Amino acid sequence: MRLKSLLGAAALIVPLLAGTAVMAEAPAQDGRLTLERVFGTPALSGTPVRAQKLSPDGKLLTSLRARADEKERFDLWALDLSTGQERMLVDSKRLGSGAELSEAEKMQRERRRIGGTTGIVTYQWSADGQTILVPLEGDLYLATRDGRVRQLTRSEAGELNPMVSPRGSHVSFVRDRNLFTFDLAKNEERQVTAGGGGTIGFGEAEFVAQEEMNRYTGYWWSPDDTRIAVEKFDEAPVGVVSRAAIGADGTKVYDQRYPAAGTPNVLVELYIVSPKGGTPVKVDLGTETDIYLARVDWAADGSALLVQRESRDQKRLDMLKVDPETGASTVLFSEVAGARSWINLSDNLRALKDGSLIWWSERDGHGHLYRWADGKWTQLTSGAWEVRDVIAVDESGGRLLFTANKDTPIEQHVYEIDLAKPGAPRRLTEAGFWNAAEMDKSGTRMLVNRSGPDQPAQTYLADAQGKRLRWLDRNAIAGDHPYTPYLAQHVTPEFGTLQAKDGSTLHYKLLKPRGADGTRHPVLVQVYNGPGAGRQVLKQWGNPLHQYLVSRGWVIFSIDGRGSPDRGTAFENQIYHAMGTVEVDDQLAGVAWLKQQPFVDPEKVAVYGWSYGGYMTLKLLEAAPGIFAAGVSGAPVTRWGLYDTHYTERYLGDPNKDPQSYSGSDALGNADRIADPLLLIHGMADDNVVFEHSTALMAKLQKAGHPFETMVYPGQTHSVGGPGVSVHLWRTIEAFLDRTVGKDRPKE
Repeated sequence: MRLKSLLGAAALIVPLLAGTAVMAEAPAQDGRLTLERVFGTPALSGTPVRAQKLSPDGKLLTSLRARADEKERFDLWALDLSTGQERMLVDSKRLGSGAELSEAEKMQRERRRIGGTTGIVTYQWSADGQTILVPLEGDLYLATRDGRVRQLTRSEAGELNPMVSPRGSHVSFVRDRNLFTFDLAKNEERQVTAGGGGTIGFGEAEFVAQEEMNRYTGYWWSPDDTRIAVEKFDEAPVGVVSRAAIGADGTKVYDQRYPAAGTPNVLVELYIVSPKGGTPVKVDLGTETDIYLARVDWAADGSALLVQRESRDQKRLDMLKVDPETGASTVLFSEVAGARSWINLSDNLRALKDGSLIWWSERDGHGHLYRWADGKWTQLTSGAWEVRDVIAVDESGGRLLFTANKDTPIEQHVYEIDLAKPGAPRRLTEAGFWNAAEMDKSGTRMLVNRSGPDQPAQTYLADAQGKRLRWLDRNAIAGDHPYTPYLAQHVTPEFGTLQAKDGSTLHYKLLKPRGADGTRHPVLVQVYNGPGAGRQVLKQWGNPLHQYLVSRGWVIFSIDGRGSPDRGTAFENQIYHAMGTVEVDDQLAGVAWLKQQPFVDPEKVAVYGWSYGGYMTLKLLEAAPGIFAAGVSGAPVTRWGLYDTHYTERYLGDPNKDPQSYSGSDALGNADRIADPLLLIHGMADDNVVFEHSTALMAKLQKAGHPFETMVYPGQTHSVGGPGVSVHLWRTIEAFLDRTVGKDRPKE
């Protein structure tokens, strides 16, 4: 699920984001959207652009851009910032062979939630800014700034986790579960680890690291290209789950190593090797083997390896300093969670040239930045708000740039502070938007990507102080923009707050049909409300599907209740060992408020959610029979004991020690209380929230004699969607809602 990023704010709900290859239709005469157009090509929000990066010298902006006739296929483009000239740098169709991806790469893409994407899905600049590493269809290519391409590998096995070394002397990758390096000067490939294969892997991230820890690699170069830290994992202790991937043309059975809650994880070791091979140095990770290898970094000068070691119960995180010559380690410092809390991981560690560290911690109840130097701590940011990401540390200028929600929980901005005299952060971005940013290597230019409720994603170049220098992609809804024909019908979301039972402020988002104040309308409550990710009440561009539903007479409502992230530990930790409790209360409080509004028909409120949202749909129907006219539950978790270790144990603990937390949080125990119409949806090849979650619920409802409706999708994984499927999915949901909530709504 990664009930963290699959259901994150950027994802909203996976099926809503899955596109199709349907060509764009002409807009309806009344300017209203159709489902075919919502999921058609070109994308209504503008040409999909991913992975925007400034070249190390700040002179080029590169990005992955979808093809005009195939929005799932991406090519590499470059924009010359001095001339404004833009060109396709690498054409995925011209260069690609059409070879099928290896099963390992397919699974890695599924972990990153880009399983339906084709062409070029990632790339990396070399440190000198002269070349770009481009993986494509299992092989590796090196492109120059003028578009010339050199093929580095030709292997049937395929290369995973490719990387350019920090000084650009080598390209590294994983093949057949071993780490390889490619010397670019000598045009020579070398295998640097031995013994990979079967249950043993070198240089890869294990399942839970990818799925739940936001760690996608298993090796790390030293800054001077002389050493590589390499993870070795052994899956032998992990239980085997025989998973049936049911497709339209038959069923394949996979024996998948899946670490269910309360069962053994992989055994993890860490080694330091030379890019030329030779005898590895084993890192001392301590005597306890049941741990998580959370993060690995190098000191700025390469003199030490910095390893974040997390305990199995995720209540302790140790920062280890490792001697790369001997592998000996010492604990620099530790983060320890409270009695009813856990450790949230981050990617905000920055090792500075003077040996100090920038560190993110929730030790004061909110996610803030600290500086560690010679055993002493200096808090750099503070207050009832959360730092999200460190963008850059300008050591020479003494500045630290980061994103945070200091102004309001529903916006994200770029801020800067003085490293020596932190003081109050200074905001560098415009209010009313959700912003992300990155800086060039010199720290003189900033690339800002933002969107707002009425503005799809746009990008501009700013100076170091945040002043906009030029638009790179204004993406204005005008002229031939794909959304222009529908702009007149666009509804701006309304944002507001309600109070939870404990007095906490809850933020909501509301879209209502034009002229709704004079008539009563049905409501679709879109729910997620899980921990770690998945917030939906944000001032950013929404999915056009919401506009489609509003044009059909629906009110769309979401509320981020207690248990959701980015509001501090006291707000999020209330679901500790008690999932499906306070977040259910807060959703019901939102529904109670809704039913009092003059534009809402109180008898026609439906609820919809996917993954954790699907779980919440079930918990809401169980907790308050008769409150909802209907519920749509997509790929729900129904029994937490079936889900993986790192996610589930973080919030519910060890089921062997606290089975009551699991039974109380499951959606199966009270499933026989569901009395309202239910539509259950699941992909039949889901390897994340496996199909068994839904079949267990089906059996429970059938035994209780409760009718329900089901739609299953052969061959689909956790992200149900794709050519034709997305439209079918929402036609199915619409038909169900028509039957159960009522048909007295505007039609096409």
